[in-house]
Amino acid sequence: ILQCFKALCCKGPPPPRPEYDLVCIGLTGSGKTSLLSQLCSESQENIVSTTGFSIKAVPFQNAVLNVKELGGADTIRKYWSRYYQGSQGVIFVLDSASSEDDLETARNELHSALQHPQLCTLPFLILANHQDKPAARSVQEIKKYFELEPLARGKRWILKPCSLDDMDAVKDSFTLLIHLLEERELEPSRM
Repeated sequence: ILQCFKALCCKGPPPPRPEYDLVCIGLTGSGKTSLLSQLCSESQENIVSTTGFSIKAVPFQNAVLNVKELGGADTIRKYWSRYYQGSQGVIFVLDSASSEDDLETARNELHSALQHPQLCTLPFLILANHQDKPAARSVQEIKKYFELEPLARGKRWILKPCSLDDMDAVKDSFTLLIHLLEERELEPSRM
């Protein structure tokens, strides 16, 4: 019995969870800050648009994601690429209920990111946010409009619907991203 007790109690601290550095991009108003704050269990009150960037450590059961969220205003977007270095994955948040113009801008920004030399080999989690709004487009419509199939062929990307109403689905999407990050770590490094 003592042996059994020792085995249970004396294991020492759990092994540290792996940490991954991610960049989170998307237009202003797509919901990046709200989603990340909710994932960190922070208050949803007084959320303001991110100007510049902010960094959040988002804890999950099997990993910690250090997410660098970049502001989405057009004056800031031209500097996004300065913050890409060292990223191991990308979260792209889009407002699935936005105007045609904004959707087109989001598409162009996503295309640029998918083709950027520092990001093009990384896993992408694309979140079609605001699915709870009446004007929201379905994931199928977004996949087609964003021309993801031909553009992202051979890349690791996940496109998921989301809204703040269903944080379990958001967490599931992040779990899928963590699996892609883990798989990427196991690959022999491409020189």
